[in-house]
Amino acid sequence: MNAPDRIEELLSETRTAFASGALVQLKLGGYHGSEAELKAVLVKKISTKAGEKYSFTYRYKTRDTIKNYTEEDALALLRDGLANEFRSARLETTDFDIMFERNGGKIRLKRSEVEGREAPSTDHNRAKNRPLTETGKPWLKALGLAGKNGSIRHDAQDKFRQINKMVEIFAPLVAALKAEPPLIVDMGAGKGYLDFALYGYLATVVKRPVRIIGVEMREQLVADGNATAKASGFAGLSFEAGTIMEYDASGADAVIALHACDTATDDAIFQGIRAGAALIAVAPCCHKQIRRQMEAGQPEARLEPLLRHGIFVERQAEMATDTLRALLLELNGYKTRVFEFVSDAHTPKNNLIVAEKDGRAGRDRAAVHRQIAEIKAMFGIDQHYLEGLLAG
Repeated sequence: MNAPDRIEELLSETRTAFASGALVQLKLGGYHGSEAELKAVLVKKISTKAGEKYSFTYRYKTRDTIKNYTEEDALALLRDGLANEFRSARLETTDFDIMFERNGGKIRLKRSEVEGREAPSTDHNRAKNRPLTETGKPWLKALGLAGKNGSIRHDAQDKFRQINKMVEIFAPLVAALKAEPPLIVDMGAGKGYLDFALYGYLATVVKRPVRIIGVEMREQLVADGNATAKASGFAGLSFEAGTIMEYDASGADAVIALHACDTATDDAIFQGIRAGAALIAVAPCCHKQIRRQMEAGQPEARLEPLLRHGIFVERQAEMATDTLRALLLELNGYKTRVFEFVSDAHTPKNNLIVAEKDGRAGRDRAAVHRQIAEIKAMFGIDQHYLEGLLAG
C-alpha cells in the first residue's frame, strides 16, 4: 500500500470514529513545517450550535490556539499535514489505537486494540452544566444508556445529550407548576427515557416532589418501566398500559408527548386541553395528515415553487401543522412557544411546542380564527385533525 493510501486509511478510520461517537482524539506530532513554535495538533469532536465539528487545538511553545472545522475542511487539513508536515500521529478511539509514522516517503500504520476506554464529552466545555451528572444510576443501565461500569456508552452519547437537554428545558417548567406535587402524564412514553431522567433530577437534585405517569400501549414496556422504577426507588414514577385517547388524563397538571407520530401528537394536545393542564409540551414527529391534504387540495398558486419538490412539501407541511397547533392552543387559553430543543445534527425531529395556560381564551379569538382560516386556505387544507377533536 502506498503512502497516500495509508493516509486515506487513517482518515477513513478517523471519520468513522467521529460519526459513531467513538473518537477520543487524534494527535499529530513531529511537526517540521514553516509555522514557528508549533509543536503538535490535537483533534477531537465537539458539538456546537452549528452542529458537530472537528476541533483542532494547535499547541505552540507558549500558547494554544483552537479552531473548529467542518468535516470537509478538517480532512483536507489532515490530509495535507500528514503528507507534508507531521511525521507522526496517533488515533485514539474507544476500541483501538492506530499509530502513524512517516519516514520520508514511507508510512507505517500500527493498530492495537484497547478496552474500557470512554469517549470524552463533545459538549464544547458545557459538560459541567448537564443536569444528569451521576451516570451509575440503575435506570441508566436498565435503559441501555450506561454500561456495566456505570459510564455512558459511546453509542448512547447523542441520546444522553438529548435527555439532558430535555431535562434542562422541562425542569423549570415543572418547577413553575403550582400543584403540590404536580402530576405529569407522558403520553406514548415508550421506554420512559425522559420520565426517569426528569423524575430522578427533580427528586434527588431539585428536591421537588412530583408524580409522573407514563402511558404506553405496549404492555412489556409498561412492565419493564415499573420494574425499573421500583429498582430505582422512584415511588412517584409509574407506567400504565393504554392508548393516548383511551387514557383518562383528568387531574394532570402537565401533559407531554415526545415524538408521538403524526396525529398522536394532536391526541396528546387534546387530552391536555380537555384536562385543563397548566402545561402541555409536545415534540411532534411526522406530519402526514396535513401533507396529504396539501397534496390533494388546492394551495394558492403563488406557493407552487415552494411545493414543487417533495422535500419542500414535507417542510411546509411541518410548518403549517405546528403553526396551526400553536394557534389552536392559543385559542384554548395557552401561551405557546415553538423552538428547537436539540441540534438537528442529532435528530431532524427537533421542534418542541410548549404551551402554558394563561387565560388567553378571553383575548381576540376572532383574530386567531382568522389566522387559522387564512393558513388553511393558503395551503389547501380542509381541516386540521386537532380542530376536529376540539369541535367534537
